[in-house]
Amino acid sequence: MTVLSAGSFLIACGLNGFLVPAGLMEGGALGISLIVHYTSGFKVGLTFLTISLPIFLMAWLWHRPFFYNGIHGMLASALIIDLLAPLQKTAGAFPADPLSAALCGGILIGIGTGVLLRSGISIGGTDLLAQLLAKQLNVNAGLVILIFDLIIVSMGSLLIPGISLLLSAATVLCVGGTISLITSGTSAFSRSRRPAGADRA
Repeated sequence: MTVLSAGSFLIACGLNGFLVPAGLMEGGALGISLIVHYTSGFKVGLTFLTISLPIFLMAWLWHRPFFYNGIHGMLASALIIDLLAPLQKTAGAFPADPLSAALCGGILIGIGTGVLLRSGISIGGTDLLAQLLAKQLNVNAGLVILIFDLIIVSMGSLLIPGISLLLSAATVLCVGGTISLITSGTSAFSRSRRPAGADRA
């Protein structure tokens, strides 16, 4: 199994095995995809792909290294997330308590994203948009990603009854902390994906 497949598999397991069955949020484009899924039933991976494509077009126009480092990660992650969607029903039949789901889901997504980033692969999403904005505005990319994640998680908790802002924030922190541990000391590209969430981009 390649690094790309392994990382995407772990992200998909975190989402489908823990977050969706527990009705939890994530940050970034994955978080927006979860909002759409919870409100309409649309597939998470397909929604993530739809959100990410315009951002990758911006990367192609503004900073092509970001495009090349992320396009295959985005496509693979979107595909595997939807292929593993049946995990939602399996995990839902044996539900974990919400806090355990938040922690386990966040750690799995963080490991998957971190493994990809160590190999110079990003899954794009709003994290890619944050990197592009940070480069244009000459500000810290991690700060922009954190702001995006907090806005998206807050939106989810406001729009969807039953979504816990506290537990979803815990998920985001687990994702970011795990990514930071895995990518610590790696390349500049990897460090640009700072602790706040995976587009999870």
